Amino acid sequence: MTSWIRRHGWRHLAGLLAVAFSLFPIVFVLSAALNPVGSLSSTSLLPSGASLANFGDLFTETRFASWYLNSILIAGTSAFAGIFLSVLAAYAFSRMRFAGRRVGLMALLLIQMFPQFLAVVTIYLIFAEVGDFYPAFGLDSQWGLLLLYLGGALGVNTWLMKGFLDTVPKELDESALMDGATHAQTFFRVMLPLIAPILAVTGLLGFIGTINEVLLANVFLRSDGTKTLAVGLYGLVAEKRNANFGMFCAGSLLTAIPTVVVFQALQRYIVTGLTAGAVKG
Repeated sequence: MTSWIRRHGWRHLAGLLAVAFSLFPIVFVLSAALNPVGSLSSTSLLPSGASLANFGDLFTETRFASWYLNSILIAGTSAFAGIFLSVLAAYAFSRMRFAGRRVGLMALLLIQMFPQFLAVVTIYLIFAEVGDFYPAFGLDSQWGLLLLYLGGALGVNTWLMKGFLDTVPKELDESALMDGATHAQTFFRVMLPLIAPILAVTGLLGFIGTINEVLLANVFLRSDGTKTLAVGLYGLVAEKRNANFGMFCAGSLLTAIPTVVVFQALQRYIVTGLTAGAVKG
């Protein structure tokens, strides 16, 4: 027994410590969400008199339902459109040879080194001007924010998809073309089903990144009805952190539901996509 503890017991102890470290913030957020007082100063690890009052207040005192729908719409559309744009670019870089191909790939990689937030002033001024002519795509609009997110859709995702496409034999393309398929039919009916794992991975990462993004969205969205979950929940604790902490934690728990649903729907592709997309062709 002593020998087993010395050889293997430390692994179990390290595993238990890692689990406890990971579960602590989750338990604390759940406790705060169930705390009827709803303030940060009154929150403890185990709440006394747990209730769902914070969840009720979240829907009655704020426009949480509107924020929820806005986030799902923007995150879902952004993830889908981002995947489509990235896979088109990745297919061109992987299968075609043209002038500027290498320069284009390196440019996509270098641009990603600079976050979008560095250009927030320029972005604000551009969309302020756009809003004068096309209000639906200007400041304080969901479609304008979506357009902003799509501006950074290419980059790392294109590199991941290109790495995955490079592992697919080119003989499949040639066979489809010899059988009379057009380039579009080859792309949609032959290639896309084969690269479904990397599409699932990039879609999940894009969905999570968009639904959690707060910096650009907080600058872009001002009216209460257009806010996303990240912006709306940030507003609850920006000025009254102690008073609204319970509602903030309740909203955080509900925000995790779409991400969990998307992950469960795509989980069978996740491991394959993450490993194969990193292989250089």
